[in-house]
Amino acid sequence: MENNYQGMTKSSFWANLFKTPTEKSELEEVLLSMPPFKNLSNKKIKLLMKVIHNRIYAANEYVFFQDDPGIGLYIIIRGEILITQDTVGERFDLSLLTRGDFFGELALLDEEKRSASAIALKDSQVAVIFKPDLDEFVETHSKEGIQILRGISQIVATRLRNLNQDYFTLYNKTLSK
Repeated sequence: MENNYQGMTKSSFWANLFKTPTEKSELEEVLLSMPPFKNLSNKKIKLLMKVIHNRIYAANEYVFFQDDPGIGLYIIIRGEILITQDTVGERFDLSLLTRGDFFGELALLDEEKRSASAIALKDSQVAVIFKPDLDEFVETHSKEGIQILRGISQIVATRLRNLNQDYFTLYNKTLSK
């Protein structure tokens, strides 16, 4: 009997639809290592973990596409995620992220479309905080919510400063040619 399944890649569609509960100990460890969450009490971490969704992505699977609606923040528990941007049919790799890194944070701050795509380079486990869930958490637990948003904003500011420095460095290189 011929095997008709050769060459097929696995899909995480069903795994994400019928997902197992988030592995709280590993998730908690990652959250507590991240500046936006590291000073939260155990009680508030447990409350926050109730609104976090676990997602599994297979190697080479897109987490989201450029121009998709921004709906949440993604935190890498395991695996590698590549952030890319397509411009005029050419792909530019912007960042390679691993355990403890997060991406998609601008979706928590504005209502804009995704400015880049995210691709799992390896099988990856990602925790997702959707904007409506975080908004409700902030409304219910304002002190901790402000702390989380402040931490995310500080990281966004650091990323912007680094980008500005990279731009300035490249600009100076073009002037010296």
